[in-house]
Formats: sequence, C-alpha cells, structure tokens
Amino acid sequence: MLEVKLHDVGEGMTEGEVLHYLVKVGDSVMTDQPLVEVQTDKMVAELTSPCSGIVKEIRIEAGETVQVGTSLLYIEIDEAVRAVQKSFVETKSIAEEQSIPTIKLEEKSPHMPFNRILAAPYTRKIARDNNINIEDVHASDPSGRISEEDVLRFLKGQQTDTESKKESKQVEVDQEVPDEIPFRGIRRKIAEKMTKSLFTIPHVTHFDEVNMTNLFKMREQLKADGESVSVSAFLIKALVISLKDFPIFNAELDEENSRILLKKNYHIGIATNTDSGLIVPVLHDVDKQSIKEINANVGSLTAKAIAGKLQPFEMKNSTFTVSNVGPLGGMGATPIINYPETALIAFHKTKKQPIVNEHDEIVIGHIMTLSMAFDHRVADGATAIAFTNRFASLIEQPHKLMMEMI
Repeated sequence: MLEVKLHDVGEGMTEGEVLHYLVKVGDSVMTDQPLVEVQTDKMVAELTSPCSGIVKEIRIEAGETVQVGTSLLYIEIDEAVRAVQKSFVETKSIAEEQSIPTIKLEEKSPHMPFNRILAAPYTRKIARDNNINIEDVHASDPSGRISEEDVLRFLKGQQTDTESKKESKQVEVDQEVPDEIPFRGIRRKIAEKMTKSLFTIPHVTHFDEVNMTNLFKMREQLKADGESVSVSAFLIKALVISLKDFPIFNAELDEENSRILLKKNYHIGIATNTDSGLIVPVLHDVDKQSIKEINANVGSLTAKAIAGKLQPFEMKNSTFTVSNVGPLGGMGATPIINYPETALIAFHKTKKQPIVNEHDEIVIGHIMTLSMAFDHRVADGATAIAFTNRFASLIEQPHKLMMEMI
C-alpha cells in the first residue's frame, strides 16, 4: 500500500486546500496520472500518481485544508495494471517500427486503464465550477489539449440550450433565495493573508501627489520615435532607485531575532486583478533591468497572471509591492501591506487640473495621487515622506531619472 501525501509543489508552501479528486475509490490508475487538485497560496497544483495501482482509500475530503505531509489517499500497487501498461508500451513501440497507426491516448482503449484528458488545472477548475464534464469538451488544439477558450465555448453553447428550455417551460424562480459564492481557493487565501498582515503590522498610510506632466511629454516624444513604454515601467524604475536611497522600505522585520533585514535584492511584486482574485507576480532583480526590459517583463507577467499560467518561482520572494489601480479610477485608498514586507505603494488616478508652475503661472498639469502603507514598527512618517519626495522628484523631472541610470 502506497501513501500519496500533500507535498511542497515548489513555492515553500506549508498547507493546501484539497479542491477536487480526479479519481475515486476502486479506480485503476497509472504512473503520472493526475489524482487530485490542491490550492496553494497563489496557484492550483495537480498531484499525480507515483505508481500504477488501485485507489483503495481517500483520507481527506474535498474542501479541507491540510498541512504538507498529510496523507491524502492510499494506492495498492497492482502488478496486473503494471503488466498491461508495459504490454501497451511494447505494442506501441512495435507498431511505430512497422509504421502502423497507434491508438491515440485520448481515445478509450481496453489497453489503457484510464482516459487522460489533457488540460491545465485552471482549465479543469473552470469546467468543474460550471458543472461541465471536461470529457465532453472538444479540443480545438491539434495536440488534443483542452484550453480555457474550449471550455468557455462549450459553456456558452450549454447556456443557450438552457435558456431555450427555460422559455418553453416558464420556470418560476424564487427571488428570496440568495446567490452563493464559494469562499475557498484563491479568495480564501487572500483573506487569510490580508488578515494576518492587518492584525500583525501596525499600518500607517501616507498620501501624496506627483506631477506627471513632464513624464507624459517624454513618453509622447518616445512614441514619436517608435518607442512605446508604459507609465508603469518608469514608476517602477523610479521606485527601485528610491528604495536604494531608503533601504528601510526594502526590508523585513524579524521579530523573533530582534532585527530588521535590509534586503539587497530588489524584487517588486505587481498586484494584479484577475478573475480568480488578486495575484502578485514578482519582477525579480529590477535594479538590473532597463526601463524597456521592465516594460516587457511587466506585460508578460501580468498576462500570465490573468491567464492563470504563472510558475511558482514567478510568485516568490518579493521585497516591495506595487499596486497600479489608476486605470481603474479612484483617488486614494489605504492598502494592506503584502506580509512580511515593510511597505506597499498604490498609484491612483491621474487627472488634469490647474497648477502653479515655477513662474507663478496657472497652467494645466497631470496630477497623480498615491498612497503608501508602511509598517510603523520599522519606519516613521518622516522617512516615508522623504521616500515619496525622492520618488516624486525622479518622475517630475525625468532627466534626473535618466541620470541615475548612467
């Protein structure tokens, strides 16, 4: 009898939530066959079978959160299944040598104890959340892998059928019954982490304004020269330069050993809004990247976060987090620090408004508001103000930003 335990999937996790079993007691399984999906802090991971055999017992129910090392299920090693698997592999090899068409893995066959559907865990989750049997979904990719788009296309067709049936039957709906949203997965992990941060760190939020007018002019000049760079890339570069001048905000408090750890790496977390909740991909070693490289890497990470395709290493070891909510609107907020970091900065809406220039003239400027939350155990308000002043000076006078990169 072989135990299948919850193991660390590669991001330093300590626990995980059992989302869904892909097998049941009595099923025959093969080596590397997906057995169960688990939710970690920031991703859905698929645990596979270490051997061929029969599922004898499932110890943990779906929906439970357990520690790493917990036994999830037991598999009885089945020599007969192993022999069938070996026979299939040998038959397939002979067929390939003789140029005889072999049985496709996605087709049901008496030689195969299971019919594996090729699909990412997140794609399976979409199907499961919408009560779709993923085996009923047609793969548009020639490889046979089912994509999110395939599932959504299937769902749309299903909904159309359901609406037609409802129209013909005139089903009466009880308006008093509330809708329900499961409080689990990423949503629950976000809640747990935010609660820990808020109840552990004494938050202070500092608000400020930054004149973006000159930066916008420089971007327009770059566009005219064929270079398109997002505002975020400039903001992140200015932040890293400011963090080098004020390392207390690129730090972590180690209360147990009574010390503050000043990090020498500059790994910036990019808070990203996705359909699954707030995800924070990490842009590593930003101090070693040009503004152009930052622009490309932020775009790539954001796209992967939204698609649910981030790798574990792309969500680890952030030292400071940025939340760019300006495109969504809003003038300010009191953001919660990404524990165990010391600070987080949020960029809000930029709007045109009258300002007084250096010649005491009233002109129209582009003003962005920001809010910076910091750990009052580690830093004080005066230091936070000095930090945002330094940041603002680099943005308001872009030539200073250029000089810092020479």
